Amino acid sequence: MAVQHREREAAPRILDLPIGLEASGTRTESDSIGEIQVPADHYWGAQTQRSLIHFDIGDDRMPKAVYHAYGFIKKAAAIVNGRAGRLPRWKADLISRVADEVIGGDLNSEFPLYVWQTGSGTQSNMNVNEVISNRALQLIGGRLGSKDPVHPNDHVNMGQSSNDTFVTAMHIAAVQAIDSRLLPSLKRLRDATADKSREWEHVVKIGRTHLEDATPLTVGQEWSGYLAQLQDATDHLEHTLTGLYRLAIGGTAVGTGLNAPPGFGDEVAGEIADLTGQPFVSAPNKFAAQASCDALVRVSAAVRTLAVSLFKFANDMRWLGSGPRTGLHELILPSNEPGSSIMPGKVNPTQAEAMLMVAIQVVGNDSAVSMAGAEGNFELNAFRPVIINNVLHSVRILSDVMDHFRIYLIEGARLDTTRLKDDVDRSIMMVTALSPVIGYDKASRIAHRALDEDLTLKEAALKSGVSQALYDKVVDPERLTQPGVAVSGDGAEH
Repeated sequence: MAVQHREREAAPRILDLPIGLEASGTRTESDSIGEIQVPADHYWGAQTQRSLIHFDIGDDRMPKAVYHAYGFIKKAAAIVNGRAGRLPRWKADLISRVADEVIGGDLNSEFPLYVWQTGSGTQSNMNVNEVISNRALQLIGGRLGSKDPVHPNDHVNMGQSSNDTFVTAMHIAAVQAIDSRLLPSLKRLRDATADKSREWEHVVKIGRTHLEDATPLTVGQEWSGYLAQLQDATDHLEHTLTGLYRLAIGGTAVGTGLNAPPGFGDEVAGEIADLTGQPFVSAPNKFAAQASCDALVRVSAAVRTLAVSLFKFANDMRWLGSGPRTGLHELILPSNEPGSSIMPGKVNPTQAEAMLMVAIQVVGNDSAVSMAGAEGNFELNAFRPVIINNVLHSVRILSDVMDHFRIYLIEGARLDTTRLKDDVDRSIMMVTALSPVIGYDKASRIAHRALDEDLTLKEAALKSGVSQALYDKVVDPERLTQPGVAVSGDGAEH
């Protein structure tokens, strides 16, 4: 049965107290197991303290974004419960007020738990419930830890379970991180790449396949490839967000909605949508929403795909900028900092290297997310903390590195036009344009002659009987970058 009792407590006076506790030492808090001492200068309670003791594993703390997302859940639930009369209006308003402090990050120091905790996220849910309860008690002059008249379970958690709220918080946190950080950073990089593609659209260079010389293209065409990858990644990410908009809230323990009033999930999801400005809805099937983390697995895969595209982009940048005298050096990369403690004057492609390392980390994060996503047993996936930690970590470091890569490498990159022209002049692979005119075998002999005798392609062609007029007509580097123009054996275009 859902909690239906109506409370009619008189509204206490709300005190205008700043966040923080002046007490020292410890105070006694309790839960269903018994009493435990907690730090008197913090708002958390017994279950949070037990988690700190039993799961003191590594340095990885639950991302604060998860708690900020929880603030939206607790506020939305309080609004819905208050509107229905299940909570007195003053109590709903008080919980909402403290939830705003959670959302704003004002209570960040009160959320100390580690990633490596119960796989359902129960302890993080209770951490939020306890902090909101005790902060609310402080604001009405109550005794911290008394749970009266604002109880962490009966009031803050009313109509909810860790099993539906934690995955709901995961979705909210992921949507906000992708929408506010990853996509804007990606679009800024995409736009900067588009600028370079337009700027260099008529600069001819020699293409490379298998790391070997190939036919010419323009630098702008090459960069249009990077641009298309970034646009595809943008589209893919935006598409995967649709799965995150479906929230598990209202399913409570196993998806049936036990202890939640009818329509609770729909109402709370609607409030969360209003509070966040995102199109969140109640998931149509709560059993799938709680037993799996498929939506986050798909998002992680989209983030990984972006990382793979960025790896290729950054790797090309460092190779194209290699040199300055013994490498390719088609690109002149910005000199941001000295590159060696022993070699004066050395400058390294450090932004590209940072991008490559981040991309490798994101691919690793996604592997963990995939494995954890496959571990949903029966009615609950109990590997949620590692999933949301890895997704948010990937989003955060990719967002940061894309802005750095754009500002400190892409926007300041220049072309070594002398090197590009020399490479075009000495290219052998433009013999490909002669092949349909004079035949493959003769063109091949010209190419080998140029290499064996260290000649330019033109010199080898003229020595092999190709007229200068035909050569100049057929082997026009810029025209070869444009499709749709063929030349007949007599040199005529058709």
